Amino acid sequence: MLSRFYSYITARDLQNEMRGLSNYLLSCCVNTLLQTLSATWELSGLLERWDSAGVRADSHNVPLELKKVLSAMKSDHRHNTPHRDFLNCLDRNNFRLCVQHDADEVFLSILNFMQQQMDDKALALEIQKLYKVSVETRLQCLECSCIQTQTSFQLSLHLHVKEDHNSLEGCISSFLEDQELRGRDCCFCAQCERKTPSKRDVKLLSLPRILCMHLKRYRSSRGGIRKLDCRVTFPETFDFSEIARGGFSRDFAQVSWERVQGTYGKYYGGTAYMLMYRRSSKEEGRQPEFSG
Repeated sequence: MLSRFYSYITARDLQNEMRGLSNYLLSCCVNTLLQTLSATWELSGLLERWDSAGVRADSHNVPLELKKVLSAMKSDHRHNTPHRDFLNCLDRNNFRLCVQHDADEVFLSILNFMQQQMDDKALALEIQKLYKVSVETRLQCLECSCIQTQTSFQLSLHLHVKEDHNSLEGCISSFLEDQELRGRDCCFCAQCERKTPSKRDVKLLSLPRILCMHLKRYRSSRGGIRKLDCRVTFPETFDFSEIARGGFSRDFAQVSWERVQGTYGKYYGGTAYMLMYRRSSKEEGRQPEFSG
């Protein structure tokens, strides 16, 4: 069975008060993610275990600079946290500061840098495991019924958003629904030795401690890209097994749940792109619950 209960990650998860982060060039997206990571005590704890004394301090090591900035965010709260070294480190690794980035892109890039640049590979894998979703994809040819199965993993779930009102539970259900692939979406069948209409279904084999979900709010339109400002409501706590049968981390400033709900999205309003939920601790060793 899948892990069950998850809850939204919020400022309540911080042992200390929030630290401010100044906007530098187009760093607002990175700043928001840093606030999220600072509230993810599981990640901070793993980085604190990392003996980085032997790492060359050449300002190119992203996990080293991340460890420093997360530590600084726990210290003196009277001033904004100095985080330009971290931002410049990303820039030196070709993640340019002068370019607008998607939150999910920033998140996955930082995880990738940790895998590449941490000398303690076992610890780097533990960090990745915090977010790792095991996925089984089954493709059935609609002409010969041949079935191809592939197991892989993702570090976030990429959820399709419709152009009208959505709910997180509905987006997850749509992700898990069977899909028929026809026309230009036909897939190669090894038995028919050509592209044929197929049916695809996705099964989540395991869910992580921190469940990250990316709301796909952009569409290709007339040779360009447009953003969907439609509402996507999301709960403070949800039971994943109930959805399967059918992060965002919460805004990491100290705000009410009611204000967080303002990021559901509307025309000219706040718009959530990424949701992070933590598996309920009471479910450890059983089927856990997820909450945001």
